[in-house]
Amino acid sequence: MLDWISGAIPTAVLIVIEVVLLVVAVAVAPINRRPSSALAWIILIVVLPLVGLLLFALIGSSKLPRARRDKQRTMNERIEARARTVEHVTDSHGAPSWLAPIARLNREMGAMPLIDGNTAELLPHFDEQLAALVEAIDSAERFLHVEFYVLALDDTTRPFFAALERAVGRDVEVRVLVDHLGSFQYPGFRRAKRELTRIGAEWHLMLPVQPLRGRWQRPDLRNHRKLMIVDGRVAFVGSLNIIDPSYEKWGNRRRGLQWRDILARVHGPIVQEIEALFATDWFSETDRIPGSTAMDAVADDDDPTTLLAQIAPSGPAFESENNLALFNSLLYAAQHRVSITSPYFVPDESLLAAIETAARRGVAVELFVGEIGDQFFVFHAQHSYYTELLLAGVRIYEYAAPTILHAKHMTVDDLVSVVGSSNMDIRSFQLDLELMMLVSGRSFTDELRAVEDEYRSKSKELTLEAWQGRSRFHAFVDGIARLTSAVQ
Repeated sequence: MLDWISGAIPTAVLIVIEVVLLVVAVAVAPINRRPSSALAWIILIVVLPLVGLLLFALIGSSKLPRARRDKQRTMNERIEARARTVEHVTDSHGAPSWLAPIARLNREMGAMPLIDGNTAELLPHFDEQLAALVEAIDSAERFLHVEFYVLALDDTTRPFFAALERAVGRDVEVRVLVDHLGSFQYPGFRRAKRELTRIGAEWHLMLPVQPLRGRWQRPDLRNHRKLMIVDGRVAFVGSLNIIDPSYEKWGNRRRGLQWRDILARVHGPIVQEIEALFATDWFSETDRIPGSTAMDAVADDDDPTTLLAQIAPSGPAFESENNLALFNSLLYAAQHRVSITSPYFVPDESLLAAIETAARRGVAVELFVGEIGDQFFVFHAQHSYYTELLLAGVRIYEYAAPTILHAKHMTVDDLVSVVGSSNMDIRSFQLDLELMMLVSGRSFTDELRAVEDEYRSKSKELTLEAWQGRSRFHAFVDGIARLTSAVQ
């Protein structure tokens, strides 16, 4: 009898622990989290208690610390206060009627207004991107603000750092922000830090994970933005990181892998919005605001060759998923055609519904992705959505290997485009600080359409029959990867 009782006690204790874990998980996991994500966390905590609890402690919160979010709100208030005289000039240039409410949505969430009087040029290839950045740095007279997710010094990027040194030598104020863990894995990052210190540039890590120095937040919350501003007169935004297109990995070079990005060079009042975003990130890391973040009043511009533009920031410093709201709004507004380019395409339920709904109501929807990917689980999670998309009528183009298509942009009908750093995946919606630029103007959209035409010429269109013929093992891995993507 005693033996039975002594054997039953451990079992009872385990059952009690499991029940307690279940109750705690059910009480905590659903808070500010989608049901699918909450359910995934609950299952993980109950099935693998130690692993689940450890992971939840490390990455359970998808928001930055309160102090960081307070800084974001402070900067939003400053930007909004200085931008109140800027009008939504959506009635010029033949902008579609649906653009005004989307611009208002962006402004409500990210504080930046839609403004006129801008020009923009696309740079779709690496050599011209690097050359344009170096040329712009060499033209700097007062200040240079540089912010990249990955910043590495290697043989390819050496001209960029040499230009920074020349700028410092001309007494240009050079400020540099670089994401800590985003760059940490690359050998060129350590060289870049030493070089920035040597030449006298002021540089800081973004979202550093340095617990011994009291600097800690969820470690996979990253600043994924890529931008550069010169003297407040010209700026660059897009998907480009400052690193060799092979990403410095021997295996990538052996396979001939090259990352393909896009960069936009812009002039006009929109540069002030990009500058304000840099100032926000600089303030968040240093408690100092570099120079002025004023948003001067911008009069309506009657020049039909200029563009309406708006910066849409997003990320865990905001209370809402700004970029997801922008993408969904554009998809529901589209009337004729939508082209999407996203290297990491893992949509949430709302985005998937928006894309499928657009296709089913007669909008010609096409998606450009890579034939190969550099992140195993994301790549297979992405594959798990192809059948649904193809059945809805979405045309999927796989950019041919060995290029990794890394650009992020969308064109809607004939007048509206967005380009920037945000992927269409849960990481970019919830975990990464991102920047997208909304542009209304036929000339810019035509430029981006030409880039998409080039993608199409180098891609293979995926058919439903061919996709459904993939191996059962491939489909099984896709499904498993899709489940893991919900644990955010």
